[in-house]
Amino acid sequence: MQLPVVNHPDYVAKINDDNKFPIKKFGALAKHLLENNVVNKFHVPKECSVETMKTSHSLEYINHIKNKTLDIKSQKKIGFPINDSVVRRSFVATGGTVLASKLALDAKLACNTAGGSHHATYNLGAGYCVFNDTAVAANYLKNKGYANKILILDLDVHQGNGNSEIFQNDKDVLTFSMHCASNYPAKKSISDIDIELKDHMEDTEYLNVLNKNLKELNQNNFDFVFYVAGVDIHHEDRLGKLKITDEGINKRDQIVIENFYSKNIPLCGVLGGGYNKSFDKLIELHSMLHKNCAKFF
Repeated sequence: MQLPVVNHPDYVAKINDDNKFPIKKFGALAKHLLENNVVNKFHVPKECSVETMKTSHSLEYINHIKNKTLDIKSQKKIGFPINDSVVRRSFVATGGTVLASKLALDAKLACNTAGGSHHATYNLGAGYCVFNDTAVAANYLKNKGYANKILILDLDVHQGNGNSEIFQNDKDVLTFSMHCASNYPAKKSISDIDIELKDHMEDTEYLNVLNKNLKELNQNNFDFVFYVAGVDIHHEDRLGKLKITDEGINKRDQIVIENFYSKNIPLCGVLGGGYNKSFDKLIELHSMLHKNCAKFF
């Protein structure tokens, strides 16, 4: 058996080359995982259904995306235009995280090669996030009775404000966000647990904070974890303000994955953010999630 990894060619939407969002990373990551024998095939998702999506987003917003009728101001807040390709990608990538979460139930570990769109709220997209795939997948697992106590562990450099807003009144989903205090979004929402990090934090201090908080999280009886493994904490990231090295990110992923795998708690890994100055470095950093999960197979 190999690590279940989800990918679809349509994860690479057609947007202008001058857009700051590195959309081509999703295809390059899939190629990297195949070439490095992390996997020899992918699980291919279908578009997430509107029925599944509307547990986490308003039907009005979903239809605005589906019908490409979202106003220009809202499109600018997302960061790229809502064209046919972006619409397709948004539904398929969300379906990908739902599929990965289902695969993790049996395999204990599974990953998407996209996902972690944690700035999308119930009625609005933002920060390169159209639909909140982790929220949709968490609600899917709950509604199907596959999980009763879910942790969303968000280690992206930016606060997971979309998840904290969507689940603010839900006691069955704990939102944990460990992020740079001075980074986007300027106005933070309130997660169940927010750990705010100072600018320029380095590996040792970062990993100490992580380990301390994992010990506290382990007091809960979670039966499923979504891990948002953003690599924008890297010292060469264009949109991050931390100073974490390659080895620091690799160690972070090892710590998180081992922590939950050793307790037999299924974990679904999603990409989160990454905007490294070097495209090749970005792919290498994102692949650490999948490579560290694959060690258990």
